Amino acid sequence: MAAQHADDQKQVYADFKEAVNMTPAAIEKWLDTPESKEVGQKKDGASESTGHQSGKKIIEILHKKQAELTDDDYVHMHKVISYVKRHSAQKPAEVEGSNWLYSLKNWGHDPQKK
Repeated sequence: MAAQHADDQKQVYADFKEAVNMTPAAIEKWLDTPESKEVGQKKDGASESTGHQSGKKIIEILHKKQAELTDDDYVHMHKVISYVKRHSAQKPAEVEGSNWLYSLKNWGHDPQKK
């Protein structure tokens, strides 16, 4: 069972690296913008959106070596992969300045990046 778990983690790690195409510095800079803070859903009176909180967690994960990642990190990485996939499929006609773009960037994915 442990080998299966390790294989799953390898896949999650690879998928996460593909989904998150922004550097920790770029995410950090983005999270400081008014646009970043304005989008997304806030849970139970939280001061920041789920995506904004996720962005901070993504920065932490990106600063770790793969061997240092915890099970909680992998759970979050899986959540990021799912969000980016699901949200990317909902691309609006006008991307520039859209909440869609801002939300994805909060989750570490810039769809305009080549």
